Amino acid sequence: MKPSQIGGQAVLEGVMMKYKSNYSVAVRKPDGGINVIHGKCKSISDRPVFLRLPIIRGITSFINTLILGAKTLTYSADFIEEEEDKADMVKNNAINNTDNNNGNNIEQKQDNGGKNNLGVILAVAFPVIMATVIFIVLPFFLSQLLNPLITSPALLSIAEGVMRIVLFMGYILMVSMVPDVKRVLMYHGAEHKSINCVENGLELTVENVRKQSKHHKRCGTSFIFIVVFISIVCFMFIHFENIWLRILSRFLLVPVIAGVSYEFILFAGSRDNKIITFLSMPGILLQRITTREPDDKMIEVAIASIEEIFDWEAYQRWLRIEKARQEEKARRAKSGASKKSRAQIKEELLKRELENKQRATERARRIREMEEKEAELERIAEEARKRKEARKAVTLKTDLKDENLAKLDHFFDLSAATDGQEMEKKQNGQKTEETKPAGVSAAKEDKKNNTARKSGAKVINLSDYK
Repeated sequence: MKPSQIGGQAVLEGVMMKYKSNYSVAVRKPDGGINVIHGKCKSISDRPVFLRLPIIRGITSFINTLILGAKTLTYSADFIEEEEDKADMVKNNAINNTDNNNGNNIEQKQDNGGKNNLGVILAVAFPVIMATVIFIVLPFFLSQLLNPLITSPALLSIAEGVMRIVLFMGYILMVSMVPDVKRVLMYHGAEHKSINCVENGLELTVENVRKQSKHHKRCGTSFIFIVVFISIVCFMFIHFENIWLRILSRFLLVPVIAGVSYEFILFAGSRDNKIITFLSMPGILLQRITTREPDDKMIEVAIASIEEIFDWEAYQRWLRIEKARQEEKARRAKSGASKKSRAQIKEELLKRELENKQRATERARRIREMEEKEAELERIAEEARKRKEARKAVTLKTDLKDENLAKLDHFFDLSAATDGQEMEKKQNGQKTEETKPAGVSAAKEDKKNNTARKSGAKVINLSDYK
């Protein structure tokens, strides 16, 4: 079971849960509903470095727990009282003037808000004073009555501690008989069961919570018992001849003993071995008195309080990963794999570093080859583009020639028509020339040739191709 860092406390008809700097209070309403509030508080990580030191953090946590516990307990008592008053007013039809009653309720809430801080201070101070008187001063004076019988200071301190334990057990047994306190102890059991369900990696449902144990190593009952036990051991070795110095030492060492007890509870809550289980057994046995089996409605309240501040599904995923890691570690240990020496670890690290360098070199070579291939492809694409442009230029040139030849067809048609006309004229002329003198026809031919030479035109005589 892995610690989830969730803490809690039973309040009147509800449960308070705390996780790091968040806390929630879930209270069962008289009508059956559940009212849940969410608040902020300072966690250990939010405190200065000095207050986070071992033993010192235990003292501050103990004080903050007392303050937060008294605050949430006062809230639950006020809430239950207000809900019961509302239910009684509705049941008895006592609301005759709605406006006047609303005004009175607002004034009462304002007055209660002004007195809230004082109530919390008194709720913290009074139990501390009573506990100091009953469990420190009274056992001390009772042990002094045994001075004629016990001369050893160590034995006298042990007798004082035994009396302190007897008074503490008697107080718990007497208080647990009160009916209202019995319900608080049932909610205390619901708180433990719900936290155990989360830390065992189960889904947070009523059925799963009901199967869990109502005892927990980090319970405040175990903390108080450890405080009493450590005080017995501590006062065995601290002794003053002056009776007032002895009483003063009891008061001054209480915070230190609380800090040491906190460290033990913190250590025991994060370990699960036989020695820790044995040392935690007295506190677990004492929880048989301070916890009761809850009903399903109480379990629902505890679940609502946890879900307000804690993501138990994410915690389950972390537990599965941690479990797989532990199983892998156990499998390796079972297979006979011995623990590696420093030289082996260094050699393995050097080997991994060499492999990483080789992989980096291979990766660089592949990148270089890809770049060369890309450059080759670009060159081929450029050559193809040039060939395409060359073919396009040749096509345009051929089209231009065809167009020019098409334009010359007109001239060939005209020349053919002209030749036809000249042939006809020539045939007619031959007929005429046969009747005319030869000198006249030769003169006309010379004149025609001279005219053509002047105009630069080429004279074609069809008679030359006959």
